[in-house]
Amino acid sequence: MHIGVLTHNYPRFDGDFSGNFVAALCEEFARQSHEVTVWAPYDPAYTRSLDGPVNLRLYRYAWPARFHRLGYMRSMQSDLALRLEAYALSPLMFTAGIRAVTRDAARLRPDVLHAHWALPNGFIGAVAARRLGIPLAVSVPGSDAQVAAANPLFRRMARFTFDQADLLTANSRDLRDAVVKLGADPAKFDLIVYGTDPRKMQPAATGVAALRAELAIAHDAVVLLGVGRMVYKKGFDLLIRALATEPLARQNVCLVLVGEGDQQAEWQALAAELGVADRIRWAGTVPFDRIGIYYNLADILVNPAVRKPADGLNVCVLDAMSCAKPVVGTAVAGTPLAVEDGVTGLLTPEGDVDALAAALAALVADPQRRAAMGRAARRRIDEELGWPQLARRYVEHFEGMRGGLEIED
Repeated sequence: MHIGVLTHNYPRFDGDFSGNFVAALCEEFARQSHEVTVWAPYDPAYTRSLDGPVNLRLYRYAWPARFHRLGYMRSMQSDLALRLEAYALSPLMFTAGIRAVTRDAARLRPDVLHAHWALPNGFIGAVAARRLGIPLAVSVPGSDAQVAAANPLFRRMARFTFDQADLLTANSRDLRDAVVKLGADPAKFDLIVYGTDPRKMQPAATGVAALRAELAIAHDAVVLLGVGRMVYKKGFDLLIRALATEPLARQNVCLVLVGEGDQQAEWQALAAELGVADRIRWAGTVPFDRIGIYYNLADILVNPAVRKPADGLNVCVLDAMSCAKPVVGTAVAGTPLAVEDGVTGLLTPEGDVDALAAALAALVADPQRRAAMGRAARRRIDEELGWPQLARRYVEHFEGMRGGLEIED
């Protein structure tokens, strides 16, 4: 099967975090003997080869090259609204993307188009699919639901996309419900998470001791890890507040936060105000090829996400589970699709700092329970939530879409 993929986030160089989950899925398709063509907007940071198991095709939408400023995790302000320059450049991206995908797909004839994010890629794919008669699948990872609701034009474009799609996927019930409110047919949906590669993310001690020393973490401290952009929907402000509450205030714990974003300075000030700044390590952006060491350093992965706005399952949850780590998170943003409460981790109510602190304190005090949950988490990755299994779920859908088209012809 030839699978055409549309995205505006894709790794541009070794260690780049942008769109790694899209690349991992595409590479798994290729590993399972499918032909894969990926369309993505050009970015000056690209140094990776465009050839390989996945055929990567970049389209330009602005001149000179420095004006390519959309996608690659730069288009949103705090993941709540588009940056102003995105409104200026979006028409150029849509026009160039439609032209490139329609031209190439008319020649290459993929069996299916798979667009990640309803806007811009879903709309680009919808126009090309309609013109060429190719089945379309659209996956909704997170912020695109917010973008699609931003104004009447985007809502109409999203509605056209959802109407054209044969399959819609989301990695949380919250996202599915947000998209259904925009007019998507709930019967087209399947909840398929973005997974992890159990061959790359696995329990390992290599580099852990050196990282602990580099971050100046005491040898007997329990390490809490948060991974993600420093934006409101990740809920890391709640985690910082939890450190200051009674259940955790006297515990020997250290919080490591990986990532950067618009709220980082605000949250650093909050940590200082609450008197917990010395118990937090701000690691910044970590190259993708080193992130596994951070998961293996951690004793607990913490994912205190909130609905601000609706979000999908954070890939860090599955990466940590693949490294046999328990997860403490909130029961939103797709986390319940991966974390079984009391088995692979603990789920707490959204926004409840006291409940979050109590859950963390319970696991901090019980290393045997942490280890048992970590083993159960790894089993779930191996059996259900790794890329090999998830790619096969997509392909089953794609085969049905292609088969339905052939019957209609």
